Amino acid sequence: MTSTSLGPEFWRQVRVFIFDLDGTLIDSKLDLALSVNATLEHFGFQPLPHEEIFGYIGQGAPMLVRRALGHTTDDALVQKGLEFFLGYYREHMLDNTVAYPGVREGLAELAAAGCILTVLTNKPERFSRRILEGLGLADFFLQVYGGNSFERKKPDPIGIETILRETGEEKDRALMVGDSEIDILTARNAGIRVCGVNYGLGSHLLDEYPPDLRVDSLTELSARVRGQS
Repeated sequence: MTSTSLGPEFWRQVRVFIFDLDGTLIDSKLDLALSVNATLEHFGFQPLPHEEIFGYIGQGAPMLVRRALGHTTDDALVQKGLEFFLGYYREHMLDNTVAYPGVREGLAELAAAGCILTVLTNKPERFSRRILEGLGLADFFLQVYGGNSFERKKPDPIGIETILRETGEEKDRALMVGDSEIDILTARNAGIRVCGVNYGLGSHLLDEYPPDLRVDSLTELSARVRGQS
């Protein structure tokens, strides 16, 4: 864990937690990579190394497919590729995907402390809900918003603004939790604090985009809320 600018006074008032999904709550990278390569093979392209695909994850399925197709400007190809990718991923999204260690326990502790838990991801909402249900995590969350829930995706602040409006909470009572620079920028754009997790897909960029707090697990985060660290 790194040092934090979030002191005890913040934790006494924080009420709403807004979680990213991929790389924060769930380790989905293998199923995403396999679905990308199935798409590439379907359209006659050579498969990509998984590590390369992992670097393309985080800005939604359309961008993932476009990047995998060599950052093509052929929008028609991207649309066809996206349709195949989504169909394949729909059938295989829970083949290898699991919750990260400490996620289930951390969410349970936060919920028991009376916190409001939500999800804001760039993954399609329907897929996000299905994965959370499949992993037995859905009941922790008041709301799950995906990349197609609004007219703009993260790092636009519209998702956070909607959650705050729906919960009736102020910005200083909210915390974004994510693994990537997209999550950091989303929180900054919305004017709320942000916690980065050290284990996710985009965590290697957290030194460049420093959050207010970094943790190794959600149980470490919940301990702060409960005044145990």
